[in-house]
Amino acid sequence: MEWDQCSGEKLLETQQSYETEWDMINAVSFKRRSVTNGEGSLNPAPCLPGSLNPAPCLPGSLNHSSERSRWAFSFSLSDLRCIRVKEQGWSFLLLQLSESCRSPPALHFHQGGSRDFLDSLRRFAVISQAAGEEVCLMVSSPNRALSQSFENLLDENNFGLVNQKFRNDPYVTTLGGFSKVTNYIFDAFRGTEEQHQRPPEEVADLLGEVIPGLEINQQEEPGFEVITRMDLGVRPPVSRRDPVSSEEWSRHQDAEGRMINVPLLKQIIFKGGLCHAKRKEAWKFLLGFFPWESTVEERKVLHRDKTDEYFRMKLQWKSVSEQQERRNSKLRDCRSLIEKDVNRTDRTNRFYEGLDNPGLVLLHDILMTYCMYDFDLGYVQGMSDLLSPVLYVMESEVDAFWCFVSFMDQMHQNFEEQMQGMKTQLIQLSTLLRLLDLSFWNYLEAQDSGYLYFCFRWLLIRFKRELSFQDVLRLWEVMWTGLPCQNFHLLLCCAILDSEKQKIMEENYGFNEILKHINELSMKLEIEEILQKAEGIGLQIKSCKDLPASISSILGWDPPAPPPALRTPQRGAACSSPLSRDSSAQNGCSPAFIS
Repeated sequence: MEWDQCSGEKLLETQQSYETEWDMINAVSFKRRSVTNGEGSLNPAPCLPGSLNPAPCLPGSLNHSSERSRWAFSFSLSDLRCIRVKEQGWSFLLLQLSESCRSPPALHFHQGGSRDFLDSLRRFAVISQAAGEEVCLMVSSPNRALSQSFENLLDENNFGLVNQKFRNDPYVTTLGGFSKVTNYIFDAFRGTEEQHQRPPEEVADLLGEVIPGLEINQQEEPGFEVITRMDLGVRPPVSRRDPVSSEEWSRHQDAEGRMINVPLLKQIIFKGGLCHAKRKEAWKFLLGFFPWESTVEERKVLHRDKTDEYFRMKLQWKSVSEQQERRNSKLRDCRSLIEKDVNRTDRTNRFYEGLDNPGLVLLHDILMTYCMYDFDLGYVQGMSDLLSPVLYVMESEVDAFWCFVSFMDQMHQNFEEQMQGMKTQLIQLSTLLRLLDLSFWNYLEAQDSGYLYFCFRWLLIRFKRELSFQDVLRLWEVMWTGLPCQNFHLLLCCAILDSEKQKIMEENYGFNEILKHINELSMKLEIEEILQKAEGIGLQIKSCKDLPASISSILGWDPPAPPPALRTPQRGAACSSPLSRDSSAQNGCSPAFIS
């Protein structure tokens, strides 16, 4: 290979991601460009940039052309695994291809040019320094790196590669640990900081290839209003209170066990949560397992019926023989994934720690039975995170199952294959943030973070991995009251971002730094402060005049009715209404989803 003299630079520039555990290489399929060579073979990918031989490449072998220098070569970029850097008075590189390919000769740069070579290569591949080896650069094509990162999302503790089903189903592999892929999304979309940014359409296309159903619309979204900078006024102060005690709970029950003054009870639960002693009883009401108006005797009958129903469903999967299971791939896949997840769910909690823990058995059995309850959904990673706190509080297999069923009724869309629930929530969160702080939203948009993908895990499992276990219990029981508005969890996201925006903007964080910073907030958040700020944000928005209808819809507030205009009834029209609506008084925001 021949390279011109560069500007005196011989040293190699490397790029290292902030999470080296994801600097992994694996050959996975991706879209291939078909080019017919002289022998009728297909060229599966673009050749190495800078190759002297422009002829198509044979996959897995070097292609020598009789019409060119015998030193000319080319190969598929998808076969390139790593580059080893050597020094011998000058820089030379050893290109290591996949096992099925014969590696090309060393590339010597006697007069410099190694950096130009790598910069050229970075236009088509992601290059990162191998962990523990300064002289080894790992290479991934964008699609391969992104697909590999999704494939390994769920393997947080080096439990090995996920089974074949999840290799073929990238959606499933996104759940539970989505935030870890964001660094590879950055690498795949943008490469190094010095590299030009890819157009938004290309970003959307690449995400759409890897995550089925996650379509990013670059056009204006219908049904959203133009939100301009609005004066929201001063955020009102908010106070919290102590948790609801056993005595206070008892005062809201009548002689037959019916709950009374339920709106007031929900309000004080929202303001302070519950003492742990009452959670086992109160969560059944909050989650809808027990009706608020039911008596003690009615609840006993309901519990007996639900117990019978649960064990009938449990018997369905317990009675499946090995021969039957071999012919039921979905059941095998669910069992395999559940067993894998159960073994690493909240193992530091005393309720689940240690080998042969009965809590793990219950966790497994409830999740398997839920597959019988909801055949269409089955089991998706992340559901064990939602069940774990419920089982911890209930300490009963049957009670935990039916409370989990009620919880999943709320969360179902988060785990559906098309991810419609997640897409909707991310759009809604972006809309709220744009209203609350347009300058911060514009900053995130300028850093390619306007889609707020770093909030994915927050929304997916309701902050389960961001807070301590006890704080999760407090947060969930507060959210289950349904107060003070619909989608209160989105205001919690806004509260966290509001607390972090100053640091993000003052430090001029880019895409990668924002992701890293948000991920590092895990286990560092103060739940009472977040709840207090989120409630204040809700009150601040609600007091805003001319609130856009899209915001009112997200938070479940009916837009205020326009003031009536008096008019004089015409003669002979005694039955006509003296009131008419002034259309000009209505909010005149035109529908558009703007960036």
